[in-house]
Amino acid sequence: MVIKPVHILDDSLVQVKVPLPFPLRWVNSYVVRSRSGWTVIDPGLHTPEAETLWGQVMTELDLSPSALEKIVLTHHHPDHYGLSGWFQQLTSAPVHISGTGKAQTAALWGEGETISVTLLDLFRRHGMEEATLEQMKDHMTGFISQVSPQPELTVIRADELYRIGDRLYRPIVTPGHAAGHLIFHDEERARVFCGDHVLPQITPNVSYIPGFDENPLRSYLDSLEEVSRLEAELAYPGHREPFRTFGTRALEIVRHHEDRLEAMEQKLAEPHTSYALCRALFGDRLSIHQLRFALSETIAHLLYLRDAGRVRELERDGLIWYGR
Repeated sequence: MVIKPVHILDDSLVQVKVPLPFPLRWVNSYVVRSRSGWTVIDPGLHTPEAETLWGQVMTELDLSPSALEKIVLTHHHPDHYGLSGWFQQLTSAPVHISGTGKAQTAALWGEGETISVTLLDLFRRHGMEEATLEQMKDHMTGFISQVSPQPELTVIRADELYRIGDRLYRPIVTPGHAAGHLIFHDEERARVFCGDHVLPQITPNVSYIPGFDENPLRSYLDSLEEVSRLEAELAYPGHREPFRTFGTRALEIVRHHEDRLEAMEQKLAEPHTSYALCRALFGDRLSIHQLRFALSETIAHLLYLRDAGRVRELERDGLIWYGR
């Protein structure tokens, strides 16, 4: 099925579906027009196809590169952040992100980064075999070109109203899917740019990344409960289509994770490594890309269960095990 990339949502807002080379197929970027120029939210992954698309979009919408006011990032993941440096080189526009998001980009892709080594060691200690670790190493290295060049980043303050286009939004820190993730809430119009925090039809990945949030699933569930109370009649997500059930969907995702936690707990009558449990839950047909996120999410769920006193963590033969 051919994806139509440009969708005019209203006089000032355009949804751009930027292609992705993995099963999600596209990420939503949003162009916000204003009296003085335009803003882009989450420009997408840096690929030749995405560069070509943005050239076509700027021509079709008559968007001058010199009129780009800023690039706004909900979070640091490559499919949202990757093109921001390319845009900055093209337009000289500032790139805005949360302070924690900025720290994550430095840890993941900054000069002398060590997080990839740390993650591989984490996966090894949680039971991943050496042959798969070698594939994972190559996979993680492959992302560098898709987030390069690195932009100069400006930090968004979450305690101040923030202008996007001609309107003021309240930035809200929404951890879980990504440390430092922000959503932007227009209180007057009851609309929200929600990034990947709340998605329709699918559930965002919640991964454990060493050195940041030590219990990301707990942070995520707490945040979902909080944002479910927002006045939000229309939500603009990072994937799939804009939707009108933001609060209801947030609580549905809470219930999904509660069910997943229960299922995991039941499987741990006998101790498992995170990797063995991941394979038991998700099967053996995952791509290396999917396996990375499935294992990281399994670890996040097990840390939640451990901290809640529902399972025990133990070390044996150099590996970390979990059991009831």
